[in-house]
Amino acid sequence: MTGPDGTIDLGGQVAIITGASSGIGRSYAQALATVGVRTVLVGRSTERLAALADALPVESVFLAGDLADPAVSEQAVALALAAFGRLDVVLANAGLYVGGDFADTPMTAIQELVGVNVLGAMATVRAALPHLIAQGSGDVLVTSSVSGHQDIHWEPVYSATKHAMQSFVHTTRRNLVGSGVRMGAVAPGVVLNELWGIAEGADGVDDQVAARTGIRSEDVADAVLFMLTRPRHVTIRDLVILPTDQEI
Repeated sequence: MTGPDGTIDLGGQVAIITGASSGIGRSYAQALATVGVRTVLVGRSTERLAALADALPVESVFLAGDLADPAVSEQAVALALAAFGRLDVVLANAGLYVGGDFADTPMTAIQELVGVNVLGAMATVRAALPHLIAQGSGDVLVTSSVSGHQDIHWEPVYSATKHAMQSFVHTTRRNLVGSGVRMGAVAPGVVLNELWGIAEGADGVDDQVAARTGIRSEDVADAVLFMLTRPRHVTIRDLVILPTDQEI
């Protein structure tokens, strides 16, 4: 459904959200629920996913698993269709973070990071696209990072994975031209959440927000709602969202 100005009413749609048990993914679920989107929540923590699903004001189901395993993405799509009979939105959000000098980064950490940030995101999109293309509509949004737009030397492996995702989004979007399926990426700067070791409700978050050196997960979710509700003839391919005083 569309409003009089052409913006999209998301009510009744179904979304898969990966990395939903914390941070940005949790905020995606909460924001989408406020506009009536039913969700399939995917993440590693059964306990967190169950608590989030119970707290949302719309029907939600969850799937606990490691997105580095492509079977989990296939299961998520199957669950959406079995539980709700449709799939409209895919938010490929699951991600890990590793910083520090490359020479000091263990190969096991590199493999885990690439497995989730790159291969996991690709698997999620790959599992959903045949269904979205067949129905001639849908939205795929990848959580990228400002480090996918710039080479950030203190996080070379993480930056490399996000550069890979930017290329993936841009090329796959061109594959989808004419299909009715939109694709884009949201690229945050410093987000004050668990990815940076900051627990939900931790002391100091309000101070950093007031100092304009960090943003909240909710700020990213608001940006994604904006992207999803644009008229169907509009695609926001890239949206970079930064703290006002982040020097980058």
